[in-house]
Order: sequence, then structure tokens, then C-alpha cells
Amino acid sequence: MPAEMLDDALAVAHLPALLAALVHITGDASWLRPAWRPQYQPLSRGETGLGPETDAEIRAAARAAIAQFLAGDRKLPPSPEVATVRKMMDFVAGVDIPESYADFAMDELAIVGRSTKDPQFEQPKLKEAVRKLKVLVIGAGMSGLLTGIRLNQAGVPFEIVDKNPDVGGTWLVNTYPGCRVDNSNHMYSYSFEPNHAWPQFFSPQPELLKYFKGIADKYGLRQHIRFETLVEACVWDEAKDVWRVTLKDKDGRTEVVEANAVISAVGQLNRPRYPDIEGRDSFAGQSFHSAEWRHDVDLKGKRVAVIGTGASAFQFVPEIAPEVAKLTVFMRNPPWALPVPHYHEDVPEGFKWLLDNVPYYDKWYRFFLFWTTTEGFLPMVKSDPSWNGSPGAVSQANAELREMVGQYLAAQVADRPDLVDRVVPGYPIGGKRAVLDNGVWLGALKRSNVELVTDKVTAITPKGVVTADGVEHEVDVIIYGTGFQASNFLSFYKVKGRGGRDLHDSWGGDARAYLGMTVPGFPNFFLIYGPNTNIVVNGSIIFFSECAVRYILGCLRLLAETGAAAMEVKPGVHDAFNVKVDEANKGWAWGSPHVTSWYKNAFGRVSQNWPFGLIDYWRATLAPNPDDFVLERQSEPVA
Repeated sequence: MPAEMLDDALAVAHLPALLAALVHITGDASWLRPAWRPQYQPLSRGETGLGPETDAEIRAAARAAIAQFLAGDRKLPPSPEVATVRKMMDFVAGVDIPESYADFAMDELAIVGRSTKDPQFEQPKLKEAVRKLKVLVIGAGMSGLLTGIRLNQAGVPFEIVDKNPDVGGTWLVNTYPGCRVDNSNHMYSYSFEPNHAWPQFFSPQPELLKYFKGIADKYGLRQHIRFETLVEACVWDEAKDVWRVTLKDKDGRTEVVEANAVISAVGQLNRPRYPDIEGRDSFAGQSFHSAEWRHDVDLKGKRVAVIGTGASAFQFVPEIAPEVAKLTVFMRNPPWALPVPHYHEDVPEGFKWLLDNVPYYDKWYRFFLFWTTTEGFLPMVKSDPSWNGSPGAVSQANAELREMVGQYLAAQVADRPDLVDRVVPGYPIGGKRAVLDNGVWLGALKRSNVELVTDKVTAITPKGVVTADGVEHEVDVIIYGTGFQASNFLSFYKVKGRGGRDLHDSWGGDARAYLGMTVPGFPNFFLIYGPNTNIVVNGSIIFFSECAVRYILGCLRLLAETGAAAMEVKPGVHDAFNVKVDEANKGWAWGSPHVTSWYKNAFGRVSQNWPFGLIDYWRATLAPNPDDFVLERQSEPVA
């Protein structure tokens, strides 16, 4: 390759990941020099922190080694010993990873190309037993496609149904301007299907949809999917030990199908939530929710109101502000915006070249992202019971983070002192969903045609929006950025389990499940991204889905191995788990009594979030414990 191309690639390389890759290329562990070990700074993008001279030294050494590798036969030496890989992990992470995390981190790294998430169904009699099952998967988004891939690999017959006309889930239906992933794309992808061609570090919605469509095509999933099909009810047939599922197609025709197991992969953020505001239906102009964006409504030259300033509004407000005549943003509480300067940056071609051409660079870069966003942020949002400072923080570490991010936000509006107190939140960081910021949000709020209103909205009239101060703000269009009905799990279809027990009646608006997946009284019914499996500041939801699917495949394997027709989590196991979850959630910023958010349901309980480390979910979902379940035996177990 041309020397200048290699130089361009090295200029944008994540150097610690590159050094780890060089251990693979050369078989020489001396690349892990103590003087080259990174000293990452909080909220950085992965700069070594070693200074320009040391970085230049690393690049010069790497350049020679890579050039030699490319000029040769490109044959790799034997893989590093486990002890060396452990040193490599510590080096790339920039910290000594606790030994208790070693197997977890090694599994996620998957240096040998395999992990515990791969289905283990090789035994001939087991293969024969699982072929007798039929599984129905509800949803063809990220989790549903993942489930289909793993079921197919395990040899389990399955069908997927989805209400939409194509795959992609949230990335299909959310098309508002500026919609993009807020998790680094090189981690927001299946661990077994990296994409070296992401155009941006945080790519926009069309690219995410393209990725998941490509996955469906590559794994032949479309032949297993019924599109534009609604699930109306799932009813457990106790006489036959199967679920009878009523489906309705786009023409209104209904059909009942039977399945040994049902896997709900519909997610938490799929039903728009409209605010309960007096007169909302009286508005004479156009109005819509950001999740149901009206592309037929031309905003150019219009007076537009945005009610709600969560993650979606944070993305679309800067996009529409330049084209509207006037934008009035109604915000009760500002979001914490964490500095990510490269939020809209393209991935340099040299970086893509490294991912494609330097063996293992992609794995180690993903590992860096995974580790530094796994547990590294958690201590900063952990509540300290002895904390006696401001209610705007929950610990000394949280207060220090608050000070740093608060100064970052205040500096952006230094020329607008009227905005400072309104854009720096009063609640603790971690109390609500934080957003990623490169300056465009506050830049939009500072525009001359944008007005920020923090008074409470009390009514909507045919002409516009009325606030608590009595002012009527006349507008032509209202856009609701008011989030989703996150706490109303599975609200769009009925589930009746053993003895005709209704799932929604059982929950009574307070959804709970063991490991977020199984509920007593509902055998062979599994949820992905169920209650208390949301993550706030650590990791990617794809990690959680991969762990959940591994566990559910383990449950299906348990059914096949034991010859059981049904498995149902024991009430005591379920209840003890949820007591532990509720108690733990009180110990985090999002559980603070001073904070209200969509993480909490109508009862004030945190029904969304996982209150432990990612390692805890990884361990808990390695395989189902047969003692946690009541198994109904039907046939002879697999020998």
C-alpha cells in the first residue's frame, strides 16, 4: 500500500488497540511497554494521554511492523497465551482489570472467534429433540433478528411476526431528522457481526436500518418472518402445553398458531407517549409525535412548538431550527449533555482501513469501547448513603462529574447568561437518561429564531400552547418529543397463562420478571429487554440482548434435555430476585427520591433499569439453573 495511506491510517488509529493487534501480528508481547500504557482521561475518545512525542514514537514503531507484515505472506504466528491476552486486556483498558472480570472480559473479546453466546446444540439426540419444538418470536427488530439467528444456528424451528412491513424495529419506524445511535457504532452491533464500514462513529438512522436489513438477508431470516402481522393474544393451552397465539394480518384476517414457546422481542421504547394536557386534541394546526414523524408536513417558514426535550428532541431540534420561522422549545427539565466532540464526525478512511487490514485491531478497538463504557462510569452515579451535600448530586464522585459537565455546558452559553440556569440540570447526573453533545443542542437554543420556555404547559388551544404564566404561544405545528410508554410492557397484546391468569392483571401496572425474562404462571414465555434490563450509563443494549438470547436458548435446551413440555420460574425465585433489584436500584442516581423519570413507573418504582454491573447479568444468564424452575415432564430425557 502507498506509504502515505499507512501514515494517514496511523494518524487516526486508536493506538492501544493497534499495539495489542501488533502482538498478534508479530508474536511479540514487548509491544505492551509500560511507558506506552494509556492514561485515558474521563469522557475522552481514547487518546493515550501520553503526549505527542510518545504517540509519534508508537506510530513510527507500528508503521515499520505493519509495513513488514503487509509485504510478507501475512501469516500470523500462534495465538498469544492466555496470560499474555490478560496483559493485553489490562493494557488496552488502561487499568488492571480485576481477576473476577477476567472470564467475562475474555468471553466478550472472543479472541478465538467463539463465545458462550454461541448456541451449544451439537449432541445428535439433542439436535433431534429441539427439532420437535416450534418457537414464535414477536418482533423483527434488533433482538428479534438476533433470536432468529441463534434459533437457526441451534436447529430450532421458529417463526417471527412483526407489525411493520420490514425488519429493523425502532430503526425502521423512527425517522425524525437527526435520528442516530447514541452508543458508539463499533460497539452497537452484534458481537459476531462487526461492521467496518460504519460511516460515522455514531451513525444516523438510515445506516442502522441498512445494517439490520443486511443481517436479515445474510442469515436468511426473511423466509421466517410474517410482516404486517399483529399479535392480538397469547393463550396457554394447559391440555396441550402449547401457546395458542392469535395473529391478525394487514387485511384484518385472523389466524391461531401454536408454539411450544413464545419469545417477546418487542423492546421498551415502541409506543409513543403523549402528554396529558388539557385541550390537546383542540389544536387547529398539524401535530405529531417525533416517533411518528410527519414528513408530509413542511416546517419551512412555520412557527413550530416542541414539547419535551428528551433524547429525540435533542437530536431533531438542531436539525429543524434553521428552517423554521420560529421554534419555541418547551422544556421542564434540561438533560445532562455529556461532551462527545466526535458525535457527528465521519469515520476516517484510514480508520476503516485499519479495521479491514490489521488483524485483531477491530476486536481490540471494540474491547476498548466495551470496557471503558462497561463499569468505568458506574462509580460516578453510585449513591453514597453518607452524602450530605447538595441534592443535585448523590456522592462526591457524582458531584465532581456534575461540576465538570456543568462547566462544559455553562461555557457554551457564556454569551447568553439568561440560559445558564436553564440548561444546567438541577438533578444528579445519571438520574435521567443523559445525551451526547458536540455543541449543536445549545447552539440551536441560542439562535435568534429559537425561544426556550421553561414554564409548565397548562393547556393547548386551537391556536397554540398556554403556559402557567398565562401566555398563549401561537404556533402552526406542535411536535411532541415526550418519549414512550416504557413502563407499559407488552401493552398491545393480551397474555393469558396458567389457569387463565392475565399477565397485565398480574402486573397491575408494575411489571416484574425474573432476570427480566420469565414470570411465574406463564410457562415457556420469555421476554427480551423486559423489566429491569435497561442500562443507563454502561454498555450497549445489544450486549443485554445477546445475554438474554443465550439464556433463553439455554432454557429451550433444558426442555429438550429433560423431556419437559413446560418450564416455569418458581414464585420464590422470582420474588427474591425482584426484592434484591428494588433494593439495589435505590443505591443509584436514578433511584434518588429527588428524581422523576421514565425509569420509574406510576408507583415510583424503578421498573426499567438493571441496578448491577454488566458482569452480573452476564454471569446470571450463562445458563438457566434447573432449580429455579418447575419442569413439567412429558417424554424421556435426552441421554
